Amino acid sequence: MIPLAGCETASPKVSSTVEVWFEFMMERHFPSSSHLRKSLVSPRQTFHIRREISTLHEQGVTVTYLLRYPDCFDADPEMQPYIQSGKARLVKGDTLQPDTLEAAWASALVAGNGNVDVVLFTVGGKPSFTNLLLVLLRGIVMTPPDLVTRSITNVIRTLPPSLRTPESQPRFVVITSYGMNREEHSALPLPMKPFYSILLPAPHRDKLGVERMLSHCMGTPWNPEDVVIDEVLAPGWESTEGLPGVGELKKVVIVRPAFFTDGKCVADEGKGEEAPYRTSTSGLLKGMYTVSRKDVAHLIVDVVIPQWESYQGKAVAIGY
Repeated sequence: MIPLAGCETASPKVSSTVEVWFEFMMERHFPSSSHLRKSLVSPRQTFHIRREISTLHEQGVTVTYLLRYPDCFDADPEMQPYIQSGKARLVKGDTLQPDTLEAAWASALVAGNGNVDVVLFTVGGKPSFTNLLLVLLRGIVMTPPDLVTRSITNVIRTLPPSLRTPESQPRFVVITSYGMNREEHSALPLPMKPFYSILLPAPHRDKLGVERMLSHCMGTPWNPEDVVIDEVLAPGWESTEGLPGVGELKKVVIVRPAFFTDGKCVADEGKGEEAPYRTSTSGLLKGMYTVSRKDVAHLIVDVVIPQWESYQGKAVAIGY
């Protein structure tokens, strides 16, 4: 899923003419809720940013969604006014099919009068639990094993020529996961380590590929101990047609959530002076177990995008 948004960094709001959220609906489980129910996928599978998206629409922002199933909003009464007014643009496509991404970029450029401001990428895989014993023995199996890495690679390599200069590039917000590299895994709470080690190696290998590819395009250092397997990034991937060269992708923020829950948005409660969740861009967050999808949405829309200069080029860990 990807949002492209029109945001003024000097303002706490998204205030320019266009926000394009390329929503790549890759069967990620984002269950619906009355609080943030639509956002980046379908009413049943969503990243819980309903409230934030509604706020952006109310500010005059236009959002373009790339969806495998555009009819996912047909029964959503909250979305219908935005669709009918053209503030929500639905494009059928798939991140594993680059030709459909070109159509999505084209639609976003039309909506933004030649500009695309923010891209939110939240593509993930839908694991299969048909055989629980095998899951416990082998962990979650991802098909294909490079689903997320290939998706973000396709998104970036199909970036239109008019959006490739440093000045014209969109801001990319990319969701990966906390605890997938060696350093963060070592800082996981002891009760979480078996869970991550047994069930999540495959999804994390894929997300590690995402960050390796982004590190190349951003020109940021990479720990050689964090090895990406060939099934995720084949040898020679750096020369993929259309992929930006080292350091050519300037505007990227990676968000690394702890283990997702479907809990409430703690940030909405606003009780006391204590921060609703913990974040870090410069070190480990020890003792971090979970985080609500809604609070991740809050971080992206209410913190990262308005304060972009403070986060650009960094990875932000978030959890409780």
